[in-house]
Amino acid sequence: LHLLCGAVSPRNGHSLTGCGHRGPVTLLGSKQRAVAHYDPGMTAVIRPATENDLERINEIYNVYIVDSAISFDLEPWDLERRAAWWEHYAETGPHRVFVAEVDGRVVGTAYSTRYREKAAYRSSVETTVVLDPDYVAVGIGRRLLSTVLDVVRSEGIHRAYAIVTVPNEASIGLHEALGYRLVGTLNDVGFKLGKYWPTAILEKRLDD
Repeated sequence: LHLLCGAVSPRNGHSLTGCGHRGPVTLLGSKQRAVAHYDPGMTAVIRPATENDLERINEIYNVYIVDSAISFDLEPWDLERRAAWWEHYAETGPHRVFVAEVDGRVVGTAYSTRYREKAAYRSSVETTVVLDPDYVAVGIGRRLLSTVLDVVRSEGIHRAYAIVTVPNEASIGLHEALGYRLVGTLNDVGFKLGKYWPTAILEKRLDD
Protein backbone atom coordinates (compact mmCIF):
# COMPACT_ATOMS: atom_id res chain seq x y z
CA LEU A 1 0.00 0.00 0.00
CA HIS A 2 0.94 3.58 -0.30
CA LEU A 3 2.75 6.16 1.71
CA LEU A 4 4.88 4.10 3.99
CA CYS A 5 5.62 6.86 6.53
CA GLY A 6 4.23 4.89 9.43
CA ALA A 7 3.31 6.44 12.74
CA VAL A 8 5.50 3.81 14.44
CA SER A 9 8.80 2.61 13.13
CA PRO A 10 8.45 -1.12 12.34
CA ARG A 11 12.20 -1.54 12.81
CA ASN A 12 12.56 -0.35 16.37
CA GLY A 13 9.10 0.54 17.71
CA HIS A 14 9.95 4.20 18.37
CA SER A 15 7.16 6.75 18.07
CA LEU A 16 7.22 8.52 14.70
CA THR A 17 4.32 10.96 14.63
CA GLY A 18 4.58 13.02 11.47
CA CYS A 19 6.03 12.75 7.97
CA GLY A 20 8.05 15.91 7.88
CA HIS A 21 5.33 18.45 8.54
CA ARG A 22 3.80 18.14 11.99
CA GLY A 23 4.04 16.47 15.38
CA PRO A 24 6.98 15.39 17.54
CA VAL A 25 9.33 12.58 16.68
CA THR A 26 11.03 10.40 19.28
CA LEU A 27 14.33 9.11 17.95
CA LEU A 28 16.92 7.20 19.95
CA GLY A 29 20.54 6.37 19.22
CA SER A 30 23.42 8.42 17.85
CA LYS A 31 22.45 8.04 14.21
CA GLN A 32 18.84 8.91 14.90
CA ARG A 33 19.75 11.95 17.01
CA ALA A 34 21.77 13.25 14.07
CA VAL A 35 18.85 12.70 11.70
CA ALA A 36 16.50 14.56 14.03
CA HIS A 37 18.62 17.72 13.69
CA TYR A 38 18.49 17.88 9.89
CA ASP A 39 16.81 20.93 8.44
CA PRO A 40 13.61 19.80 6.63
CA GLY A 41 14.96 21.32 3.39
CA MET A 42 17.97 19.12 4.01
CA THR A 43 21.03 17.83 2.41
CA ALA A 44 19.02 15.01 0.86
CA VAL A 45 19.45 14.72 -2.90
CA ILE A 46 16.28 13.81 -4.83
CA ARG A 47 17.08 12.13 -8.15
CA PRO A 48 15.66 9.61 -10.63
CA ALA A 49 16.23 6.04 -9.51
CA THR A 50 18.52 3.71 -11.43
CA GLU A 51 18.76 -0.05 -11.59
CA ASN A 52 21.63 0.16 -9.13
CA ASP A 53 19.18 1.41 -6.47
CA LEU A 54 16.92 -1.64 -6.57
CA GLU A 55 18.60 -3.57 -3.78
CA ARG A 56 18.34 -0.63 -1.39
CA ILE A 57 14.74 0.17 -2.44
CA ASN A 58 13.84 -3.43 -1.77
CA GLU A 59 15.55 -3.40 1.61
CA ILE A 60 13.58 -0.34 2.74
CA TYR A 61 10.26 -1.66 1.44
CA ASN A 62 10.66 -5.07 3.05
CA VAL A 63 10.88 -3.51 6.53
CA TYR A 64 7.21 -2.55 6.22
CA ILE A 65 6.12 -5.96 4.98
CA VAL A 66 7.54 -7.94 7.87
CA ASP A 67 6.42 -5.97 10.91
CA SER A 68 3.45 -3.79 9.97
CA ALA A 69 0.18 -3.57 8.06
CA ILE A 70 1.34 -0.46 6.21
CA SER A 71 2.05 -2.76 3.26
CA PHE A 72 -0.47 -5.49 2.49
CA ASP A 73 2.24 -7.74 1.09
CA LEU A 74 2.69 -10.76 3.34
CA GLU A 75 6.13 -11.96 2.24
CA PRO A 76 9.27 -9.89 1.63
CA TRP A 77 10.16 -9.26 -2.00
CA ASP A 78 13.28 -10.86 -3.45
CA LEU A 79 15.47 -9.02 -5.95
CA GLU A 80 14.08 -10.98 -8.88
CA ARG A 81 10.60 -9.68 -8.14
CA ARG A 82 11.94 -6.14 -7.64
CA ALA A 83 13.74 -6.33 -11.00
CA ALA A 84 10.46 -7.36 -12.68
CA TRP A 85 8.74 -4.41 -10.96
CA TRP A 86 11.41 -2.07 -12.33
CA GLU A 87 10.52 -3.05 -15.91
CA HIS A 88 7.25 -1.09 -15.59
CA TYR A 89 9.10 2.23 -15.23
CA ALA A 90 11.03 4.50 -17.61
CA GLU A 91 13.13 7.66 -17.66
CA THR A 92 10.22 9.55 -19.22
CA GLY A 93 6.45 9.30 -19.09
CA PRO A 94 4.00 9.25 -16.17
CA HIS A 95 5.34 6.15 -14.40
CA ARG A 96 8.58 7.14 -12.69
CA VAL A 97 10.72 6.26 -9.68
CA PHE A 98 12.74 8.72 -7.59
CA VAL A 99 15.03 8.21 -4.64
CA ALA A 100 16.39 10.39 -1.84
CA GLU A 101 20.05 10.13 -0.89
CA VAL A 102 21.72 11.35 2.29
CA ASP A 103 25.51 11.17 2.32
CA GLY A 104 25.41 8.91 -0.73
CA ARG A 105 22.98 6.39 0.79
CA VAL A 106 19.42 5.90 -0.46
CA VAL A 107 17.02 6.57 2.41
CA GLY A 108 13.69 6.68 0.61
CA THR A 109 11.87 6.30 -2.66
CA ALA A 110 8.67 7.54 -4.27
CA TYR A 111 7.03 6.41 -7.46
CA SER A 112 3.93 6.62 -9.62
CA THR A 113 2.30 3.63 -11.21
CA ARG A 114 -0.87 2.79 -13.11
CA TYR A 115 -3.91 3.22 -10.92
CA ARG A 116 -5.65 0.24 -12.51
CA GLU A 117 -4.87 -1.97 -15.50
CA LYS A 118 -7.92 -1.15 -17.66
CA ALA A 119 -7.11 1.35 -20.39
CA ALA A 120 -9.56 4.07 -19.37
CA TYR A 121 -7.62 4.54 -16.12
CA ARG A 122 -4.52 5.70 -18.03
CA SER A 123 -5.18 9.35 -17.07
CA SER A 124 -4.67 8.49 -13.38
CA VAL A 125 -1.74 7.21 -11.33
CA GLU A 126 -1.22 5.75 -7.88
CA THR A 127 1.59 7.25 -5.83
CA THR A 128 3.76 5.64 -3.19
CA VAL A 129 6.45 6.99 -0.90
CA VAL A 130 8.62 4.67 1.21
CA LEU A 131 11.18 5.85 3.78
CA ASP A 132 13.87 4.20 5.82
CA PRO A 133 12.34 4.33 9.33
CA ASP A 134 15.37 6.27 10.59
CA TYR A 135 14.53 9.11 8.17
CA VAL A 136 10.82 9.61 8.83
CA ALA A 137 9.59 13.07 9.90
CA VAL A 138 12.48 15.16 8.59
CA GLY A 139 10.89 16.39 5.35
CA ILE A 140 12.25 13.82 2.90
CA GLY A 141 8.89 12.14 2.26
CA ARG A 142 7.31 15.45 1.35
CA ARG A 143 10.11 16.33 -1.06
CA LEU A 144 9.96 12.92 -2.73
CA LEU A 145 6.20 12.95 -3.18
CA SER A 146 6.24 16.57 -4.41
CA THR A 147 8.77 15.58 -7.06
CA VAL A 148 6.59 12.73 -8.29
CA LEU A 149 3.52 14.98 -8.42
CA ASP A 150 5.38 17.63 -10.43
CA VAL A 151 6.48 15.02 -12.95
CA VAL A 152 3.11 13.36 -13.45
CA ARG A 153 1.42 16.75 -13.77
CA SER A 154 3.86 17.68 -16.53
CA GLU A 155 2.97 14.41 -18.27
CA GLY A 156 -0.71 15.36 -18.44
CA ILE A 157 -1.96 13.08 -15.67
CA HIS A 158 -5.42 14.11 -14.45
CA ARG A 159 -5.58 12.51 -10.97
CA ALA A 160 -3.18 10.93 -8.47
CA TYR A 161 -4.40 8.49 -5.83
CA ALA A 162 -2.87 7.11 -2.66
CA ILE A 163 -4.13 4.12 -0.68
CA VAL A 164 -3.22 4.30 3.01
CA THR A 165 -3.78 1.66 5.68
CA VAL A 166 -5.53 3.37 8.59
CA PRO A 167 -5.17 4.52 11.25
CA ASN A 168 -2.14 6.45 10.06
CA GLU A 169 -2.48 10.15 10.86
CA ALA A 170 1.05 10.89 9.66
CA SER A 171 0.40 9.55 6.17
CA ILE A 172 -2.98 11.21 5.88
CA GLY A 173 -1.50 14.49 7.08
CA LEU A 174 1.34 14.46 4.58
CA HIS A 175 -1.00 13.78 1.69
CA GLU A 176 -3.40 16.49 2.77
CA ALA A 177 -0.52 18.96 3.07
CA LEU A 178 0.26 18.30 -0.60
CA GLY A 179 -3.34 18.75 -1.72
CA TYR A 180 -4.78 15.25 -1.56
CA ARG A 181 -8.25 14.89 -0.08
CA LEU A 182 -9.94 11.90 1.46
CA VAL A 183 -12.54 10.53 -0.96
CA GLY A 184 -13.38 7.16 0.55
CA THR A 185 -12.63 4.29 2.90
CA LEU A 186 -12.60 0.56 2.27
CA ASN A 187 -13.59 -1.08 5.53
CA ASP A 188 -11.72 -4.22 6.64
CA VAL A 189 -10.39 -4.76 3.14
CA GLY A 190 -7.17 -6.55 4.17
CA PHE A 191 -6.25 -9.20 6.73
CA LYS A 192 -2.76 -9.17 8.21
CA LEU A 193 -1.13 -9.69 11.60
CA GLY A 194 -4.24 -11.41 12.90
CA LYS A 195 -6.77 -8.66 12.18
CA TYR A 196 -8.68 -6.83 9.46
CA TRP A 197 -7.53 -3.40 8.29
CA PRO A 198 -9.34 -0.58 6.47
CA THR A 199 -7.70 1.64 3.87
CA ALA A 200 -8.26 5.29 3.03
CA ILE A 201 -8.42 6.48 -0.57
CA LEU A 202 -6.91 9.92 -1.14
CA GLU A 203 -7.17 11.90 -4.37
CA LYS A 204 -5.01 14.70 -5.76
CA ARG A 205 -6.37 16.86 -8.58
CA LEU A 206 -3.62 17.69 -11.03
CA ASP A 207 -5.57 19.83 -13.50
CA ASP A 208 -6.23 22.85 -11.25
